[in-house]
Amino acid sequence: MSPVATSRAFLRASWALLAFTLLVVAWGGLVRASRSGDGCGANWPTCNGEVFPTATALKTRIEFTHRVTSGAILGPLVLAWVGWALARFPKGSRVRRAAWASLGLLVVEALVGAGLVRRGLVGTDESVARVVVMGLHLCTTFALLAALLLTGLWADGTARPRLSGQRPVSTLVLASLAALLVVGVTGAIAALGDTLFPPRSLQEGLLQDASPTAHFLLRLRILHPVLAAAGASLLLATAAVAAFLRPGRAVRRAAAVVALAVVAQLVVGLVNLALLAPLPLQLLHLLLADVVWLSVVALAAQALAADAPRLVVPGPGVQPVEAAPR
Repeated sequence: MSPVATSRAFLRASWALLAFTLLVVAWGGLVRASRSGDGCGANWPTCNGEVFPTATALKTRIEFTHRVTSGAILGPLVLAWVGWALARFPKGSRVRRAAWASLGLLVVEALVGAGLVRRGLVGTDESVARVVVMGLHLCTTFALLAALLLTGLWADGTARPRLSGQRPVSTLVLASLAALLVVGVTGAIAALGDTLFPPRSLQEGLLQDASPTAHFLLRLRILHPVLAAAGASLLLATAAVAAFLRPGRAVRRAAAVVALAVVAQLVVGLVNLALLAPLPLQLLHLLLADVVWLSVVALAAQALAADAPRLVVPGPGVQPVEAAPR
């Protein structure tokens, strides 16, 4: 196979692997939303003490399916993909480093998931410890998705990122990524509250959020829509500024994807709230959260690339001109 054909095959494999990882993450959301995290008991890696569980309970099937797809399928796929990256790209390549990071983050993700199960922080558990570990789980998931995406982008020729001389774009994209982590964690808290304490009406849910005697998960639930609205404003501003100051086609396309993903997520979030978080909408909301995260990572990679075209603004009264970076 020619080097060009090999590169294209590696890219196709990278995007397919990222898509499959998104499905695995979405299934993990189903495990939480259906309270199936204890479907295999407090056992890991076995399920109820068995390699192949004989129990036919639905939550056991849901949990065991997640373990199979994340461990027995995704793990070997990522390992083989890393080996391909090592064979295809030279030593010291950032593609190699991103692929290695993906494998390392997948291992961390598995260990965090195992910790949730072995410590009983699943099912109907409503402890502070579960919230903390869930937040860590979400952050490692976001980091894993980012590493997979960057591996593909850099393999496709996106230039090395450079932060020096990139303000205000660098400030905005880094702030957007940090904001998404915060919004994501509060979203996980809100989703857990909806799962453990489902309201019978929107009014009842709002009263629960405002009650000083309500469970802490309910009192924290109001943080998510507030922070999500503020975060959406920041992301839309970041996309607009990046598209203006980095007028290349790749950056503008990435900025447009960010804007579309953010608007779609806001609409789904409002419908999810109005309909009291039905399971299908919860999973769609989770999937769109991952898409928004990936779109901002892609925008950051394109806008901060060392060879990204820049808009030079010489001063008042002078037309801005596009200039290539030095």
